[in-house]
Amino acid sequence: MAPKLEVGVIGLGKFGLAFAQSLQSKGHNVVGVDSVAANIQRAEGCITQVFHADGTDRDALEQIGFKELDQVVVSTGDSMEASILVVLNLQDLGVSKIWVKAISAQHEKVLKRLGVHFVIFPERFVAQQIAHRMAVPGLLDYLGLGEDVVVREIMVEKWNGKTLRDLDLTNRHSVQVVAFKKNGDEKFSFIPKADTVLTTGDTLAILGKGEDVLKLDNT
Repeated sequence: MAPKLEVGVIGLGKFGLAFAQSLQSKGHNVVGVDSVAANIQRAEGCITQVFHADGTDRDALEQIGFKELDQVVVSTGDSMEASILVVLNLQDLGVSKIWVKAISAQHEKVLKRLGVHFVIFPERFVAQQIAHRMAVPGLLDYLGLGEDVVVREIMVEKWNGKTLRDLDLTNRHSVQVVAFKKNGDEKFSFIPKADTVLTTGDTLAILGKGEDVLKLDNT
């Protein structure tokens, strides 16, 4: 089991609060900070700890205990200046990992020059996901790993009667079967065995670089 994280979220608007709630639902502790009273009211009762404070105030962050947190996510709305000031405060406090929601390419460039570990563009990522799913039938996910990595769902047709060992997809096509669902089953089983015999209507979830996964032909 992965260790429990202590994560700070500065900015509890739509993205910040949704992220905080999602992370907490996975069993981690979240400390939220926002300077807007309405955002604080929405967050209270939803995440572990909520503080009405200004993230651009270094002393306030230190008093709340951000220096002791494993990671911090910065989501300060449309203010690039506020975002940068928050980052500088966190770096001054010695926070080991900082994630920042960027609002523009210029903002991203500045953050990278400041040495921010992870820059987030939620809108860009969602747009990529939707475009790939619309363009490619069966595509489950476009993974932002920097190398066009995707997961595609393929229903067995011409592979009927063959085993995964027979197909040898890893060596022949540089892709990996990561999950398998028998025809009629509701849930996938993960990392199927090489001697699994496929039948028409079974479903495979296949991981690999986009160009390799998308050219697979099972029809």
